[in-house]
Amino acid sequence: MAATPSISENAVALLGEAKQRIMTEVRKVIIGQDAIVEDVLTALFAGGNCLLVSVPGLAKTLLISTLGRAIDLTFRRVQFTPDLMPSDITGTEILEEGRATGVRRAKFREGPIFTNILLADEINRTPPKTQAALLEAMQEHHVTVGGVTYPLREPFFVLATQNPIEQEGTYPLPAVQQDRFMFTLLIDYLSRDQEEEVINVTTARSTDDVRVCMQGDELLRHQQIVRDMPVAEPILRYAAVLVAHSRPKDARAPDFVKDYVSCGASLRGTHYLVLGAKVRALLAGRPHVSVQDVRSVAHQVLRHRILTNFHAESEGVKPDRIVDRLLEKVPAPKSGL
Repeated sequence: MAATPSISENAVALLGEAKQRIMTEVRKVIIGQDAIVEDVLTALFAGGNCLLVSVPGLAKTLLISTLGRAIDLTFRRVQFTPDLMPSDITGTEILEEGRATGVRRAKFREGPIFTNILLADEINRTPPKTQAALLEAMQEHHVTVGGVTYPLREPFFVLATQNPIEQEGTYPLPAVQQDRFMFTLLIDYLSRDQEEEVINVTTARSTDDVRVCMQGDELLRHQQIVRDMPVAEPILRYAAVLVAHSRPKDARAPDFVKDYVSCGASLRGTHYLVLGAKVRALLAGRPHVSVQDVRSVAHQVLRHRILTNFHAESEGVKPDRIVDRLLEKVPAPKSGL
């Protein structure tokens, strides 16, 4: 399929070059996590939020902070704890007395959410009330305090880390909160060779010199390229059917979904499937989206949107396995695209 007037070959090339520049800088610090880094970049280029899940000590925080250094955006980190209050994130109104007049008036003091990249570290270590303080910001890119709405700076992303729920002292993220994340990424242990390389680097004198390789305005332009990219109708239909089949109440849902799933993916799941597939195609240097592009982001988009029931838990059936079977079950468009 040839490029359409809405997106030029030059625009496709620019986005691919931007990815390579960032990957080069991140690899100075992060070893052996190229697939995870590419997933995070996919979310950034799509304008989506990202949740990274792993046991402690696998460099989730380091990965995100390194991206913050490589992209010239304001970056703030909030350590989520059981005593963190919503106002500690969004900001609060304070009474300020004018020196000349002596008149007191309320003044809004911005919280750490007024940044471009917010690292919500260990987001599931704080109670649901504080977790919910992020909802409005993640979806609408503004916060409301004292009845006044304050817009956030663009671009704005929440990149959160989470320890497995089996760990002590954690609170499960509500489904409505999970749905605001474009991707949920599972970080596993490195191979033995990669772990040895990490130890060799981290126990020697630090020499990393991560440099800024992208400006905020450039990232916004790349996001616009993603939005301008057309998607063929068969690909849109494939993504929509894939998500619809994850819902047990859908008439077309397979038996294994009706047996194991209590709630399937929302419309936001289809939205992020298509956006993620667009970015994947562009990063591969193609001005059109293929079925494989959709499949390549299916687990990241759907794993936290498919809620399994007690039957699935008793048999050890995880959401990733449900996604595997959906990819096997839903036929690809005959054109192959």
